[in-house]
Amino acid sequence: MEQEVVKEVLEGSANLSLWSLFLQADIVVKFVMLILLLASVWCWTIIIEKIFLSRRELRLADSFENEFWSGTSLDDIYDEMTNEINRKSHGAISSVFSSAMQEWRRATNSGLVSKGDNFKASLSQRIDRGMGVAITKEIGRLERGMTFLASIGSVAPFIGLFGTVWGIMNSFSAIAASKNTSLAVVAPGIAEALFATALGLLAAIPAVAAYNKFSNDIEKVSLRLENFSVEFMAILSRRLDEDS
Repeated sequence: MEQEVVKEVLEGSANLSLWSLFLQADIVVKFVMLILLLASVWCWTIIIEKIFLSRRELRLADSFENEFWSGTSLDDIYDEMTNEINRKSHGAISSVFSSAMQEWRRATNSGLVSKGDNFKASLSQRIDRGMGVAITKEIGRLERGMTFLASIGSVAPFIGLFGTVWGIMNSFSAIAASKNTSLAVVAPGIAEALFATALGLLAAIPAVAAYNKFSNDIEKVSLRLENFSVEFMAILSRRLDEDS
């Protein structure tokens, strides 16, 4: 009797490869597996994109700040940025600088800088608001895809758990239908259930880890942009005072 059970288990285990588990699974479990696989692929696509984006933003920010604090004229920096053919090469901090300089140039060309303190105060407010809007847009661009990572990190384990429960239910149904409690009957259903759980964790764990990492990176970028806007506003205020 024991030899027959062992033989049944060995024959059943031959068909417990990942692909076989998917093909043998119930239609509901297959649907759950496909959802989790697609979610995992999408998560990794976002993660890889965010890695390259973070490195690019850091490199562009360092390059811009080195030029900004090198003593080069603000007008020269802005003209160089404006004359470049590929505007996409600018990072978030360059966009904040550009938004402020556009307002400054308009005020300078129209002669508002020399029209008194009221005009200067209004100009300072417009520049500050412009940089604030630019920071919001850039942070929104950097946060693109973060909501999906957070959603998958919280929902994927429960989707996998649903597949697990469904697979175990099928296993008990198979036992009841065959009136056979051997492992060869129970093993495929349990394996399918555990496979669904594994896919849920496969999607959720990288999503949670990436979300935490990129959230921290975006927070640092946001703080860096805020500090730059304050420092740049101080420089423009000094220039306004010098022109008075």
